[in-house]
Amino acid sequence: MKNINLDVKDVLGTVNSDAIHAFDSKAADSLSMLHDGTGAGNDFLGWVNLPSETSDSLLDDIIATANSLRNDCEAVVAIGIGGSYLGAKAVIEALSDSFAPYKKANGPVLLFAGQNIGEDYLFELTSYLKDKKFGIIVISKSGTTTEPAIAFRMLKEQLEAQLGKAEASRRIVAITDAKRGALRQLATEEGYKTYVIADNVGGRFSVLTPVGLLPIAVAGFDIKALVAGARRMQKATAEDNDDNIAMLYAKTRNALYSAGKKIEILVNYNPKLHFFAEWWKQLYGESEGKDHKGIFPASVDNSTDLHSMGQWIQDGERTIFETVISVVNQRHNVVIPSDEANLDGLNYIASRRVDEVNKMAELGTRIAHVDGGVPNIRITIDSLCEDCLGELIYFFEKACGISGYILGVNPFNQPGVEDYKRNMFALLAKPGYEKETEAIRARLS
Repeated sequence: MKNINLDVKDVLGTVNSDAIHAFDSKAADSLSMLHDGTGAGNDFLGWVNLPSETSDSLLDDIIATANSLRNDCEAVVAIGIGGSYLGAKAVIEALSDSFAPYKKANGPVLLFAGQNIGEDYLFELTSYLKDKKFGIIVISKSGTTTEPAIAFRMLKEQLEAQLGKAEASRRIVAITDAKRGALRQLATEEGYKTYVIADNVGGRFSVLTPVGLLPIAVAGFDIKALVAGARRMQKATAEDNDDNIAMLYAKTRNALYSAGKKIEILVNYNPKLHFFAEWWKQLYGESEGKDHKGIFPASVDNSTDLHSMGQWIQDGERTIFETVISVVNQRHNVVIPSDEANLDGLNYIASRRVDEVNKMAELGTRIAHVDGGVPNIRITIDSLCEDCLGELIYFFEKACGISGYILGVNPFNQPGVEDYKRNMFALLAKPGYEKETEAIRARLS
């Protein structure tokens, strides 16, 4: 039995059932293309059956490696960018204590690097690690992506200086290509423990591979339960039927897009889901933003952002719709106390749980936004646990593939991402970019 449910009734004031069902045939064809490998980008469909094909022996090996790092290190730095870090960070943040982030009791703190080119960030990270026993998980298919390559060069040098080359090699794990690339070559030469980034799984779909599973395991969380949840959702979204919530979500958002709703805002009422929304934005932004098409993915953290973005959502341009993730059960029970003076006027909610107030804020906001012309899709998830998050991850991945095919784009490439890199390399005078360097300098002169 799955832990996630989808409700689209609050879009029906904008698009009716017929408008959603008008995409039935395209959604069915899209599902078939994902399973049969007959659509665009079919060389990147390894994620479709990944949960059921992930062996217990691989999970056990990842857990053993994670335990080795947990035993030897006070801190572990996961180096990667885009899908090479967002999925892991999303899951870890959702599962972590808000005031002891990225670790469980008696384990190392998990840090991230290579997701930016912030000079102060790297200085402060290397300073923090100076007196720490630390390890590195470096995630890169090529080993030459600028942001993670800079971070790895610096941290590898620091680790070797602190421990010596042999011991440093024992504390570095590389997740990279099976045979090719600079990182694969280095890992072979230095004897790093390695895991493979499969050729047929793109970065934004890689959280359920060692790319995401190893950092999550190092943080102390149950990757077997995470994969089990994904397996359940894989099975639940395998057939073209009325119970396939991935198809329903894909059809509904495309119906809204056709009706002029060009922006989708992923809304949460649990602050632990902030980075889940960041992962979701990459998944849908890179998958659908092509050929001058695609819904723009945005996000808000409520009720916080009701005091900043709430006015725009309520009364701004009516080109938006919301997808609300609602977490049914919380881990803790906190009751609002009574106060004799009642100067803040809160005694009317005394003895009620904080979560009840939060749920009423959510319900009141959804009603107000729908009344204000903002269609709402609602996803309910039982709790923030590994099992539920595994379901949610696979649900969004499957729906993304279906939705992209309905839209008529290749959901599995990202040609636009290369444009900034060419300009950056030209501006930095990278060898091999001499003509581009000359052209861009002439343009800027």
